[in-house]
Amino acid sequence: MSTTAPTTVPWERIVADVADALIFIDRAGVIRAWNAGAAALFGFSAAQALGQSVDLIIPPHLREAHWRGFERAMQRGACSRPGEVRTTRGVHQDGRKLYVDMSFSVVKDAAGQVLGSAAMARDATARYLAEQARRAAEG
Repeated sequence: MSTTAPTTVPWERIVADVADALIFIDRAGVIRAWNAGAAALFGFSAAQALGQSVDLIIPPHLREAHWRGFERAMQRGACSRPGEVRTTRGVHQDGRKLYVDMSFSVVKDAAGQVLGSAAMARDATARYLAEQARRAAEG
């Protein structure tokens, strides 16, 4: 293994190639980054998702709560529980309801100005449904 670090970090390749879904939305909630993991998880290609509201993947009954939390984070410049992975609901392009493990962060520029929010996500549907079935069988 080489100990020589590259002179530049290929951020675009990192975002594109990371296995989990990586999504960035600007302060207005518009999707500005959408990698292959996000396309695989939610079913929308980058061409379909980029430039759209993040409502694209949020179930309608959760949108109001999402936007309240999002606005709070944008105003504070931080998430209420940074680094915490939360299981939440998502919507696939074909209409399937998903359970998704997500972590969120507020993204700032070099001057500390809030640019938006990044989320890393992975499908937790099978695990969540198995846990529900186990609890139902026990209870």
